[in-house]
Amino acid sequence: MTHRDLVVIGASAGGVEALQVLAHGLPADLPAAVLIVQHLLPGGPSVLPQILSRVSVMPCAVAREGDGLVEGRILVAPPDRHLVVWGDHVTLSGAARDNGHRPAVDVLFRSAARARGPRVVAVVLSGALDDGTAGMVAVRACGGVGVVQDPDEAMHPSMPRSALEGAMPEHVASLAAIPALLGELTAVEVDGGWPGHNDLVPGEVAAVEAPPGAGGAPSGQLDVLPCPECGGSLYRTEDGASVRLRCRVGHAWSPQTLAAQQYVELESALWMALRSLEEKAAATRELANRATVSGRALSGEAFDGLAVEAERAAALVRDLLVRAASRRADLRRPSP
Repeated sequence: MTHRDLVVIGASAGGVEALQVLAHGLPADLPAAVLIVQHLLPGGPSVLPQILSRVSVMPCAVAREGDGLVEGRILVAPPDRHLVVWGDHVTLSGAARDNGHRPAVDVLFRSAARARGPRVVAVVLSGALDDGTAGMVAVRACGGVGVVQDPDEAMHPSMPRSALEGAMPEHVASLAAIPALLGELTAVEVDGGWPGHNDLVPGEVAAVEAPPGAGGAPSGQLDVLPCPECGGSLYRTEDGASVRLRCRVGHAWSPQTLAAQQYVELESALWMALRSLEEKAAATRELANRATVSGRALSGEAFDGLAVEAERAAALVRDLLVRAASRRADLRRPSP
């Protein structure tokens, strides 16, 4: 027998504040290693370890290749690298983004589930969209335990609410209560006979799910939607209520995150179209004025007609963008 000796934590928007509260409450003698993925921009160093070190009695550092899983120590994923559990240590991977993120919460959770099974406690904190849900499903399927921050108190409730609804964790708790809960959960004895499944090659380590064969396609049904990252075909797989879409390169998406990313790209295209239409309207209006002044009335009328068409089209696109912005604001308002 052994005990639960690995705590994996995922956070996104609003996560730094949540992590400070959680880290402040963790005891120095917590009998588990703690690994954290906070969504980060790819450039520049992470200052999260310094922030957490100011409030935590546990030592905290940016994870380095080959760092061991040491009880009573916090490791934070570095920018632009997946944090992956590999046996009794961690490895860093620059493999394809998962749900548009690197580091990604799902990658950490799935690798921990494969490596340590029932010895894992997975925690989802404040964040947008649904990264962490599929990973928590994997943790629980391998015998581990799920903990979710109460969505009603989260600064950004989407991630914890998605995990609550999609992964059905054993515990939902306030931030203030989670440290004590982790102390209780890590003290529980579990079966130490988990074989571990770190049987992927390094190039596939971030995928954790079944990777594509050499030159082949991932398993699953071909989807009609292209991958937002590379434009390649997406393949849909379902595991119970969990749906994942993955391309040949390895980019992985949940349906919710894929839809959000496609919306961002569509909105960007509309802004580019608006700019082009308004520039066309201004240019043809200037040509119309010059033609009229120089006595070329027919040319002036033709250019004027083109300017009017461009202005009407621009007005339609601008109205679409205004309505889309209003719709986004409605979606961001908390439910009554």
